Amino acid sequence: MTVVLMSDPQVAAIPVRECGERLTDVRTQGDIRVDPRRQDPDGSFAHLRQGLLDRLLHAQAQLPDGIALLFVEGYRPPGLQRRYFEEYAAELGRSHPDWSPEHVLGAASRYVSPPEIAPHSAGAAVDLTLVDERGRELDMGTRLNATPEESDGACYTDAANIGAEARANRRLLADALSAAGLVNYGTEWWHWSWGDRYWALQTGHPTAPYGPVELP
Repeated sequence: MTVVLMSDPQVAAIPVRECGERLTDVRTQGDIRVDPRRQDPDGSFAHLRQGLLDRLLHAQAQLPDGIALLFVEGYRPPGLQRRYFEEYAAELGRSHPDWSPEHVLGAASRYVSPPEIAPHSAGAAVDLTLVDERGRELDMGTRLNATPEESDGACYTDAANIGAEARANRRLLADALSAAGLVNYGTEWWHWSWGDRYWALQTGHPTAPYGPVELP
């Protein structure tokens, strides 16, 4: 399966018609478990647009008894997104000095979205996984946030080099989130979004209701 990367001009070509919907702290919603590993001083990581949060709650309700979503990261301030992207692109450039700037941009966008179109900076994306009734993460084939380099591509949602249990768990996650209207970024099994430019492209919507926003 060919994955449309975040750096693809098709994504940037989608216009944003910002709806002005607020960012909501997921930690105020008792039904969503929030993992602290990406916690930042002002709690930005735990925020999402309300429309996406409503859909996450719907997805959670579709899961079997004893299985729950584990929220790891949502909103990411534009400045932080830019830093992540530039650092990863620089790392790839050092590792592959023969790559053109365009190639580095495309390769970097497999793992970190270009800041101008990043779903996380719109409050429109969430990184998440599944846990059992004791809070233990299910086998998903790689750690959440594994790079393509370290995982030999196993971070790709449809990767062939993962076990049957991990594949079944990814399908369980995908079925619940897809039913709630979210779309996956195919290079990262954990990354799902709604309302951003990438979502609009994947679903055929002419515009995106969420663009980059600053947390008040």
